[in-house]
Amino acid sequence: MGSSDPISLRISHCRSARSLPGQCERTVKTKLDKLLQYLRRQFAYDEWANREVLVNFRMTAHPPAQTLRLLAHILSAEHLWLERILRQPQSLPVWPGFSADQCETQIAAMANLWREYLEGLSVEQLSENVSYKNSKGEPWRSTVEDILTHVVLHSAYHRGQIASYTRAAGETPAYTDFIHAVRQGFIE
Repeated sequence: MGSSDPISLRISHCRSARSLPGQCERTVKTKLDKLLQYLRRQFAYDEWANREVLVNFRMTAHPPAQTLRLLAHILSAEHLWLERILRQPQSLPVWPGFSADQCETQIAAMANLWREYLEGLSVEQLSENVSYKNSKGEPWRSTVEDILTHVVLHSAYHRGQIASYTRAAGETPAYTDFIHAVRQGFIE
């Protein structure tokens, strides 16, 4: 890590703020540890919400075709972002034509892959930059922290679209609100 990464900047601010030796650094470390826990919890929610969408798709009499297409995209995009973080080549199209069974397999696989990755993730790795090309071929660099945040928000955005399509078709969408998952004990 260099002196310009977010963690070093936070710690150097501590030193310039004339705090007690080590006190501010410990506070920063504690906050970053909490951020890791927060991200792990968000990915647990993401897994639960993706499963709820699939269950709803299967129980709906006439689910709109877009719902399965969007769920497949959510799962493929999650896979792509993990591959980018791990500096692996892209293995799936961004918009795959997964069946409901394939989505179920991908939900389980991605949940395990994210859990494994996040359990091994260190506070220092959050500020690492990942270089990649987007689907238009444009080069970009993003921190691991920003990528993880994007993955969760991207998935929630498309689950919202799925709910809109389902409701427009006269059906009841899956109830995937985060607060609902917490209240019901579906996630810790």
